[in-house]
Amino acid sequence: MNAEFFAAIADIEREKGIPQEYMLEKINQALLAALKKDNPAAADCMAVDVDDAKKEIRMYIRKTVVEEVEEPAVQLTLDAARAISPKAEIGDVINIDVETKKFGRIAAQAAKQVIIQGIREAERGIIYQNFTSKEHEILTGVVSRIDPVSGSAAIKISSNAEFTDALLASGEQMPTETLREGDRIKVYVVEVRRASSGPQVLVSRTHPGLVKRLFELEVPEIYDGTVNIMSIAREAGSRTKMAVMSTDPQVEPIGACVGPKGGRVSAIVEELRGEKIDIVNYSEDPAAYVAAALAPSEVVSVTLLEDGRSCQVVVPDSQFSLAIGKEGQNVRLAARLTGYKIDIRPESQS
Repeated sequence: MNAEFFAAIADIEREKGIPQEYMLEKINQALLAALKKDNPAAADCMAVDVDDAKKEIRMYIRKTVVEEVEEPAVQLTLDAARAISPKAEIGDVINIDVETKKFGRIAAQAAKQVIIQGIREAERGIIYQNFTSKEHEILTGVVSRIDPVSGSAAIKISSNAEFTDALLASGEQMPTETLREGDRIKVYVVEVRRASSGPQVLVSRTHPGLVKRLFELEVPEIYDGTVNIMSIAREAGSRTKMAVMSTDPQVEPIGACVGPKGGRVSAIVEELRGEKIDIVNYSEDPAAYVAAALAPSEVVSVTLLEDGRSCQVVVPDSQFSLAIGKEGQNVRLAARLTGYKIDIRPESQS
């Protein structure tokens, strides 16, 4: 019986990855809870000994040897004690073994619930650890359910053979795509939270980190550190600006990101459902950086203002609308990309 019991614990470790030490601790707690439920009068005198080395489990009640028994639950006579231990004396404590088959139905059910709860907690802990390591990474998932009221989607994702449902809130979905159950999509893991029902994985399709990770997957020079992504500004589903620089003079950073015949950036644009991507050169010179960030518009001059976080930009009259962009999008993204407040004026009014 004991051998089979410990073999089952070993099987749980192999199949679910739950350490035997953890399970034995939970079983100890379960058996102790069952003992106390069956013998409430002796609750403070009960003990469980789970010996993994000997593959033995002992449960016993500690009873004190007395001349006259007043509390049968925790006391026994000298004659009764010597029947168990011939050298027993008044005042000694004798361990009285308890067999599990003597447990009542309620006590056995209590023990079962403690063990089941322990397994569930361990499984949730394993899932939490697996997905915590995937924070700020891309995972591929399948849309399993869409809430008709909130529009949020449940995404079935996996990590190290562990599966869980991630939450893709409606505000984290791209406005240019309509998700359907069964769709296979890439998501960015924003955060993993502990919750009473298990780990809660929050994912996004609008986070700038999604663009960064997609470029790391598509561009070997970014993955190996030859090209660095310095900043990203994004309005999901519409347009992204990304500043890059190269650590190798022989590698042109924009060309590396675009790829032969535009193949690399095209694959990312396709994944982002047609979102436009402007890739510009990063510069330590703020004026040059701001000018590059306003692409595709040409820039005549950039003047940094005294506050150190603002600048005035002059562009050709013919480029003014392009520099501003539709509904101010181009200058807005350029400002977020560079961290500078940008005031654009046409050359004729400068």
